[in-house]
Amino acid sequence: MSTLAHVFEEAGIATVALGSIGAHIQGTAPPRGLWCDFPLGRPLGKPNDADFQHRVLAHAFGLLTSDQPVVEKFAESIDDDGTSTMSCELPPRHDPSLHPAVDEANGLRQAYDRAVAKLGNRTGAGRVVAADDIGDAVQSFVRVAEGTPWKEAGIPGIPARVAQDIRGYYETAALALAEHAPAAWAGARWFFTSTEAGRTIMAARKAMADAGEKQPIWFFLAPGDM
Repeated sequence: MSTLAHVFEEAGIATVALGSIGAHIQGTAPPRGLWCDFPLGRPLGKPNDADFQHRVLAHAFGLLTSDQPVVEKFAESIDDDGTSTMSCELPPRHDPSLHPAVDEANGLRQAYDRAVAKLGNRTGAGRVVAADDIGDAVQSFVRVAEGTPWKEAGIPGIPARVAQDIRGYYETAALALAEHAPAAWAGARWFFTSTEAGRTIMAARKAMADAGEKQPIWFFLAPGDM
């Protein structure tokens, strides 16, 4: 990010980099940087709080007046206690012939479509796996969890990216079911601890690690602290 900012600056385009990790933004030395002590994934802070977000943007844009390198810290912080999870009731089983994780994923489709219609597909599936194919993607991780080598399980892409699309699908659907914006990382904790698909991906992650696969292949299936 900071390297690209320097390229833009050389072309005469002023930039401001926003970063959530103080040491990172200090170490990468952007031409102008604003350290926002917010949880990762929330670059402007509080969801649905336009006043707060405008304060962040106003501070960031204010740095454009500096003709010298500068990194400042936004005055307000947002803490993530590492324990909160989303409260979201999952749909009941529909097709007992399917693995519970696949049946669960299929059952969330209507909620996912409602959320996309309302919010746009900003965080959901589609980067690697389309919403129509989420059930098949979940099934591929079921195979890995049950012992199939990941290269033979039919995972439709780089495992970590596929897992991110599955998680994005679930978290987007949950926004329609929960009717509130969750605290930072609450959606991720809900996915990995409270859903069949999340538990399946964690089981696949362990199976891949136990099989001696290279760490980057399995480690990034979930956030490092999960």
